[in-house]
Amino acid sequence: MMIFLALLIGVIAGLRAMTAPAAIAWAANLGWLDVSQTPLAFIGYKWTPLILTVLALGELITDKLPGTPSRKVLVQFGTRLASGALSGAAIGASAGLLALGLVAGIVGATIGTYGGAAVRARLATSFGRDLPAALIEDAVAVVGALLIVAAVS
Repeated sequence: MMIFLALLIGVIAGLRAMTAPAAIAWAANLGWLDVSQTPLAFIGYKWTPLILTVLALGELITDKLPGTPSRKVLVQFGTRLASGALSGAAIGASAGLLALGLVAGIVGATIGTYGGAAVRARLATSFGRDLPAALIEDAVAVVGALLIVAAVS
């Protein structure tokens, strides 16, 4: 079950790179996800969720700007893979499966990146503009992340 949740949090990272680690950091900080005895203990430290939340909110805003590069360009894609790896590894580590969680997070981030781009493009076409599609994607990412961290607790 934990590896499936690691895959799902990776999908969220593919949609919104900072939403996944922000949700994981809050879960760890609140004691819902125990990573305290793992190399990822820092994710639950006092300031980590706050910093990641600020980054996630910034991403939610900048994603709508016309100059924001595609999530499929190297830097954006790499960020999503790293975010998915970290988030998936944290879920996996809580069950003693850090490496499997990391791999599942990367696979999920790949799915989320390409699948999210395709679904958003179709939604934007059907709406005749991108903003409603982007807002739906935001909602899916935030609600999905919350449901995933609730499931790991």
